Amino acid sequence: MTRGGVHFLITGGTIDSYYDGTKDTVVPNEHSVIPEFINSLRLYEKCSFTEICMKDSRAIDQNDRNKLLKIIEESPDQKIIITHGTYTMPDTARFLKANLKRNDQVIILTGSFIPIKGFSPSDGPFNLGYAVAQLDKLQPGIYVCMNGKTFNPEEVIKLMSEGTFTSIFNK
Repeated sequence: MTRGGVHFLITGGTIDSYYDGTKDTVVPNEHSVIPEFINSLRLYEKCSFTEICMKDSRAIDQNDRNKLLKIIEESPDQKIIITHGTYTMPDTARFLKANLKRNDQVIILTGSFIPIKGFSPSDGPFNLGYAVAQLDKLQPGIYVCMNGKTFNPEEVIKLMSEGTFTSIFNK
């Protein structure tokens, strides 16, 4: 069953958005820029991509999470990176931890506070690179990797006032 690559599951979020001046906010792209970006890095591992949805994470619903869960369960890969909006990333991580039946995969959720394309600097490229690097370091399980730190689903929270993630245990 193992294909030996990295399976990227894409859900939208700021990392995969553009700035819409008429709405004075970022809006998810119609289709992801993540495959183009990752393929430009010429990673050693084979990468595959599945676009689950292209939504602001506040719009991700139970159907989206169930679809994500099903695709993870059926994926031939043991290394999974989920690009996700930051607002509900911890919620999705906790949902996956509570419902995933497989226990042979390293699953990392990551995203950014600034879109990956059209903005410089953006934390998106670093967060994706950090997530890829962590795939070989972590034991099977579900993690959130943001801004150079790795969190477990049950501890991670977003600090809106600081634009960062932290542990409820203040590690």
